[in-house]
Amino acid sequence: MKLILNYLKRYKLLVLLNFISVFGFALTELGIPTIISMMVDEGVLLQDKGYLLRMGGLIAAISVIGVLGTILLGFCGARISTSIVCDIRNDLFEKVQTFSHQEMNEVGVSSLITRTSNDALQIMNFLNVILRTAMLAPVMIAVSFALVIMSSVRLSLIIAATVPFIILGVVFVARVSGPVSEKQQTALDGLNRIFRENLTGIRVIRAFNNHGWEKERFGRQNRQFTDQSRKLFTLMSSMEPLFFLLMNIAALAIYFAASMMIDQRLLQVGKLIAFMEYLFHAMFSVLLFCMVFMMYPRANISAKRIEAVMEMAPGIQNADTGMQQTLSKIEKITFDHVVFCYPDGEESVLKDISFTACAGETVAVIGSTGSGKSTLIQLIPRFYDVTEGKILMNDRDVRQLDIQMLRDRIGFVSQKANLFSGTIEENIRFGREDASEEEIIRAAKIAQAYDFIMEKPGQFHERIVEGAGNLSGGQKQRLSIARALIRQPQIYIYDDSFSALDLKTDARLRKALKQEVTDAIVIIVAQRVSTIMDADRIIVLDEGRVAGMGRHEELLRDCPLYYEIAASQLSEEELHYVR
Repeated sequence: MKLILNYLKRYKLLVLLNFISVFGFALTELGIPTIISMMVDEGVLLQDKGYLLRMGGLIAAISVIGVLGTILLGFCGARISTSIVCDIRNDLFEKVQTFSHQEMNEVGVSSLITRTSNDALQIMNFLNVILRTAMLAPVMIAVSFALVIMSSVRLSLIIAATVPFIILGVVFVARVSGPVSEKQQTALDGLNRIFRENLTGIRVIRAFNNHGWEKERFGRQNRQFTDQSRKLFTLMSSMEPLFFLLMNIAALAIYFAASMMIDQRLLQVGKLIAFMEYLFHAMFSVLLFCMVFMMYPRANISAKRIEAVMEMAPGIQNADTGMQQTLSKIEKITFDHVVFCYPDGEESVLKDISFTACAGETVAVIGSTGSGKSTLIQLIPRFYDVTEGKILMNDRDVRQLDIQMLRDRIGFVSQKANLFSGTIEENIRFGREDASEEEIIRAAKIAQAYDFIMEKPGQFHERIVEGAGNLSGGQKQRLSIARALIRQPQIYIYDDSFSALDLKTDARLRKALKQEVTDAIVIIVAQRVSTIMDADRIIVLDEGRVAGMGRHEELLRDCPLYYEIAASQLSEEELHYVR
């Protein structure tokens, strides 16, 4: 459990207090039976009231110490376990922020959610138990068995005969529960994945009336998780009745043997009372210690799953400190014979791509579905790194630039408009936290979002629900564009970001953008020819290769594929040049 030990080091003082409180609790639990034994054998039998009063006062003092020890033990255990899990979740979240698309796909979003929530919860429960019992149990076991032997060697042999059976049972449960715990957490990953897909795709499910199929799919995964959970809980719960059965058998044997010893005056009644109390604490401490061992496999599986994420090296990393470079102004972007293949792919998605985009220019990318348009622009902010060739900014390889510096200079509007729960203002301000109210309004106006925002009851303070379900596709796209505009970046990347806009709004937006981004590099991926026909350069992709490059009129004349795309969208009057 290297993970837990590393986090425990952060709370050394609380761990020390937890250890001290253990002795206060042990003093109470084992001291009181000893004093009661003395009161019975020496006070009650001799009718010594003064002795009984003195011992009663001592019990009261020890009880106060025990109460304080118990309170401190509970406080330290709760504080340490919750703080460590809080740290684990913070570190996991921070680690995931460094992951590229490759690591996200490798682990899976649903699995990451499970590791951050349920796996961390398993560790918290285990820590809470181990801090309250794992430190206490060894002390209680050692002292209890010592007092048991001191009270009666003959009776202690009966206890010694039962302990091996308990240990064998615990070892068996621990060995079996490990694989079952791993299967349970994997099943929970699948359960979260299906539930997440169902919630995000609820409109599609309703449109195709596939509730039954989804219910069956979820039920099948839920039954798998339930079966594994049932096995695990059955294993865990089987130990307690078996333990108490052994304990009761041992108690009967002890009472039988003790009755004969008392009859033969080899044992006093007070000693028997104390012995049974010691026996209870000794055996119960063994049970608590065994519970820790039974919980360990499950917590260990969760810790390993979290460690796997923590130790995963991001595929996209900054260059060594000595190689890092910065740019004050990005004048041009150059694709130099770029080849790209996805990490889990066999064939290159992009093949020998070369072009240059300079400041003040608008470069558009068009092509059929699956031609590699979105993949191409994802290489610029280093969502992926090129397989071969280089991407240069001012003749410097982007892999040698600081990632944060690079992305700070890019305004990226993705194909799917992702907005966050919160107000409209908060979503626009996401592009730049220190943006003023005037800048937010200006960005909204350029993005053609101002009018519909002002029609909302809360205007800029209108809340956006989870998944932006209270906005249309076009509204989401315009807010995403406003979010990019407010950054005032040096590179604008629009990944088919105008697809949900009507032609009139599209034209107004492009006209406003052209006046705003005169000194920036603009790269647009689009399906509509009308969106990109005014671009300074249009790149036509076909199965990952450049099929044509030039202005709209040149491509109509020289690129058959572009002419085919344009002819399917434009009228004859709009086709100025024909082949």
